[in-house]
Amino acid sequence: MRPHPILFGAAYSVYVRAVRLALAEKGVPYDLVEVDVFAAAGPPADYLQRHPFGRIPAFEHDGFRLYESTAIERYVDEAFVGPKLQPAEAMARARLNQITSILDNYAYRPLVWDIYVERISAPKEGRAGDEGRIAAAVPHAALCLKTIEDLMGENTWLAGPEISLADLHAAPMIAYAVMAPEGLDLLQARARLWAWWERLLRRPSVAAVIAAGA
Repeated sequence: MRPHPILFGAAYSVYVRAVRLALAEKGVPYDLVEVDVFAAAGPPADYLQRHPFGRIPAFEHDGFRLYESTAIERYVDEAFVGPKLQPAEAMARARLNQITSILDNYAYRPLVWDIYVERISAPKEGRAGDEGRIAAAVPHAALCLKTIEDLMGENTWLAGPEISLADLHAAPMIAYAVMAPEGLDLLQARARLWAWWERLLRRPSVAAVIAAGA
């Protein structure tokens, strides 16, 4: 019996959550080892052996080590039995990869760091959110959501008729964004994307990893 995979990172992390969603959708048991990369002393020295850039997550399965969330997500889909999380058809798979790249390169910062962190996290930390930063982020976030909805078209899920890694990669970012009124307004303004989000919230994986605040 091959051992359970081990996921290294923080439960609150967008990218750790994306991998956890993939594992949950595949029905793969795993161990989560908490790693604080924001500690005053920096990432633990032994963790840098797993991820030389000191980011999260990192992953290990049967002696095979891997980092970068999209690489881990694809490995999880391909290495374990269960429902396929990547389309078999080349164009649909390319669309999945395109949407994932948009999320990472253009959506993550405005949705999470600029809107969620400044509107929700900052007051919890005892500081006022940067209103200028929030205002500047809104049009960028709006463009990202519009673009993703356009690429989704009339599909049930972002990259086709079945749930895929694109949906699971997006879910943690959207979950944080909609906690802020600006993010909620932006998503609700896009009817098809809002309906997608409501469907996603009904998934047991999302309920376990995100909706329950795990």
